[in-house]
Amino acid sequence: MKKYLYNIIILTVFLTITTACTDDFVDRDVKYSIDSENYFNSKSEYESALIGAYDLLQTTFQTVLMGEIASDNTLCGGNSPTDVPGYQQVDDMIHTPVNDQIKRVWDWMFAGVQRANYILEFQDKTEFEGKEQIIAEARFLRAYFHFELVKWFGEIPMKGDKRFVPGDETSIPRSPVADVYASIYEDLIYAAANLDPVASQAGRATSGAATALLGKAYLYEASYTNNIEKYKLAAKKLQDVINSGKYQLVMDFEDIWEMDGENGIESIFEIQYTDVQGASYGYMQGVEGNIAVGFAGPNSYEGPFFSAGNNFNLPTQDIVDAFEEDDLRKEVTILDMDAWVAIHPEVTYTKQNEHTGYFNRKYIPRERSENAAPDLKLTNPNNYRAIRYADVLLMAAEAYSKIGEDGKAAQYLNEVRDRAFGDEDHRITFTGDNLYNAILAERRVEFAGEGLRFFDLVRTGRAAQAIDGFTANKNELFPIPLEEIQFSNGNWDQNQGY
Repeated sequence: MKKYLYNIIILTVFLTITTACTDDFVDRDVKYSIDSENYFNSKSEYESALIGAYDLLQTTFQTVLMGEIASDNTLCGGNSPTDVPGYQQVDDMIHTPVNDQIKRVWDWMFAGVQRANYILEFQDKTEFEGKEQIIAEARFLRAYFHFELVKWFGEIPMKGDKRFVPGDETSIPRSPVADVYASIYEDLIYAAANLDPVASQAGRATSGAATALLGKAYLYEASYTNNIEKYKLAAKKLQDVINSGKYQLVMDFEDIWEMDGENGIESIFEIQYTDVQGASYGYMQGVEGNIAVGFAGPNSYEGPFFSAGNNFNLPTQDIVDAFEEDDLRKEVTILDMDAWVAIHPEVTYTKQNEHTGYFNRKYIPRERSENAAPDLKLTNPNNYRAIRYADVLLMAAEAYSKIGEDGKAAQYLNEVRDRAFGDEDHRITFTGDNLYNAILAERRVEFAGEGLRFFDLVRTGRAAQAIDGFTANKNELFPIPLEEIQFSNGNWDQNQGY
């Protein structure tokens, strides 16, 4: 059965939510009903609807996994060349408007927008103490989902603080990219001013997260348009995060990626996952665990520390070679299976499609307890570090480089490099274009495996040179799913080249 934008939203977003008692606010039972015009009569109902909006963040595994596969960092892999054709097509840059995985990005991110808009549509219905925080969190989430959508698809339909209803797809146009960014800025400025600086529960948005995402959005639009004023705004907002003193680099890079390192001092915004069984291969919207982790594991792995997975998202020799000698991040980021087996000769695993000998160690499945959910490939509890302080430092470095403040740019680049090498002997002293290129090179190795690489290449105009099969003036964006184009009855044009 085909699922178009409006019926995805109707069936999944008109909420009546009940919650189970738990320490983790995203680990709750959620129920939906279409009679929810009678909702929002109390603070608890607004809070429950907000949990429903946060819930869609867990589908971020899809954008992270595909953002890496689409880049020059990894190959798709899988059990065979036909395993998850949508991923294989994106890897080869032969994807079309008929692609289940791209459609999931569209559906899930719009469902997130719709859940946030559900709260905002009724924001004035009931007054209670603390409502500004809830509205600010809803606006942060809407900005987060809009930012993903504009990165992937460019122009998108928007409806302000109203939910989409049947018929909107034929009357509401796709908004220009500049208007989408303007909406993101407005939401995040409000969120930064009204959110608490410290999260009441792990995973909730804070004023620091809103400011960091605002700086990131300014930087992205600036790099797409070469707008110096937007670079200045990016530098200012990212500097605000740095000056806040709330965040710092974790000195041991490896500590970030283990369970004990979740929601740490370097994590500005982190998406929470649990080991509660939720998704299945036919129903991945029910995700509670981080599916990207299970997908990245070695097939049929037997041995210490790690667990088996589906052999996707395999690092290439090119990304391995991008690390400089003595870079301490390399072994933490890349699992070299030959080297691992040499240390642990009892290890066995099955080499499968596009085997490179390497796996994504940051988000590879770890050993699990006997009480873990039964399907370890779908329910890994590894959180996704969506915005790290290292990202803020390197984005600030990039913005300062573009506005001619090389001293600050080099300072923030070298803070990251000092941690990476464990000394001050590898600092960069370049200026101008050489400094800018060094910052982009640093971003590649610092964030390898985290889903940022494709969009870094696209927004800086380097994708065609780096990605095999990439077609300029086409593959910068992904196609609008065919069903959406058809159901809009000519209201929405397809992206160029598709």
